[in-house]
Amino acid sequence: MESSEVAPEIARKVAGTGRGRRLARVFAVPVRKLGTRARRRRIARAAAASEVQAVETGSAQAVPEARGGMFRSLRVYNYRLFAMGGVVSNVGGWMQRTAQDWLVLDLTKGSATALGVTTALQFLPQLLFGLWGGVLADRYPKRPVLIVAQSIMGLLALTLGALTLTGNAQVWHVYVMAFALGLVLCVEVPTRQSFVVEMVGRKDLPNAIALNASSFNLARVVGPALAGVLIYALGGTGPIFVINALSFLAVLGGLALMRTSELTTPEPVARAKGQLREGLRYVMERPDLLLPVLLVGFVSLCAQSFSMSIALMAREVFGAGASSFGLASSMFAVGALVGALMAARRVRPSRKLLIGGALSFGLFQVVTGLAPWYPLYLLLLIPAGVALISVNTTANTSVQLAASPEMRGRVMGIYVLVFTGGAPIGAPVLGWVAEMGGPRMGVAVGGVLTMLGVGAAIMLTKAISRRSRAVVRGRTAVPAGV
Repeated sequence: MESSEVAPEIARKVAGTGRGRRLARVFAVPVRKLGTRARRRRIARAAAASEVQAVETGSAQAVPEARGGMFRSLRVYNYRLFAMGGVVSNVGGWMQRTAQDWLVLDLTKGSATALGVTTALQFLPQLLFGLWGGVLADRYPKRPVLIVAQSIMGLLALTLGALTLTGNAQVWHVYVMAFALGLVLCVEVPTRQSFVVEMVGRKDLPNAIALNASSFNLARVVGPALAGVLIYALGGTGPIFVINALSFLAVLGGLALMRTSELTTPEPVARAKGQLREGLRYVMERPDLLLPVLLVGFVSLCAQSFSMSIALMAREVFGAGASSFGLASSMFAVGALVGALMAARRVRPSRKLLIGGALSFGLFQVVTGLAPWYPLYLLLLIPAGVALISVNTTANTSVQLAASPEMRGRVMGIYVLVFTGGAPIGAPVLGWVAEMGGPRMGVAVGGVLTMLGVGAAIMLTKAISRRSRAVVRGRTAVPAGV
């Protein structure tokens, strides 16, 4: 399309918007001296000139736009397959997570420390190798990588199911399987996250991310409740692992049936030295990437332990059985689902929502830890879920929109590292606190640490950004002979 054809279309979209007003200031348009109609025309011309230059040179990325409804991403054929397979697989995954927690508690006679160790081992590989997973996501085509990773995850679930059904399962088996699953997730998660934009494009990316979170949390509602019923009905946790193994067939089928011609696949990044350092430097020099990454890192220190604490609170504090424990997990997921659907209606993320959601989650952690009755505890889990998913979807969208295509895999590798890498640190520590001072103490301490982490993330972002700007100025000053 010629520049003369692009300009009017962009002008109509940008005129009168917040972006148009910012561009007006950049182009020094004296808008205060103009009438409303003339002001919009001047702003539109300035905005169009800027956007046309970006289109011609490729120096800027397109601005996401709202395009028709909460479920607009489902119009894309490939994404529909991806989403439908994801719902089935996520239900199986949450069933397994519930069964795994229950199996560990049975094998260890209710040990909170063992439960924390299991969670830590599943996320420890992300802490050790997560950054390399992002490099691989940039280096290889994403759909084949996802097919291999999902197949391995299904085999791990089937193995754990066979061990449990035959009565040979021991707690160290669960530890090994959790660690092996974490190794696969090092590559699978950043690849899957960065694959979304290849299916739907940048305009629908915020909506697709929110729908992914909705799918995940819908499964979080159904999965634990269904697992609790089936554990009771089938007489154990073994069948749950087998059901999860079969659920991977849905996502594998969806990936196999995709139309590759409709994927906007970027050129793979050639193998080279220093790619990991390049990704780290890229995030450190961008405050719009650094703040959500750091904030998610601090929240994740306590978020995984909060999910783990639901089992402890239900079983040890309120004396609930397997079915009631599943209900508690589902109530938390109901809140997360509501938060994800709210996020699906938004066009762009905001910094206020990111910070406010993190502070709210910390506050609700403290409040749920102090809940005196089980029905009140269940009700308080709903706003806690809303707050947590608001942080996760806002941070994920912010990072993916700000990252350039050739860096997106590495940026998502860093994001996933801090998102899941906090669990090996926070889960055992807060599990120990819960064992020493009781489950209520563990939950309340986690909430206080979350709120303190928000302040730490903001201060660190400012400090690192100042240092990065000084380094950049130093690099640019040397060629000029300064």
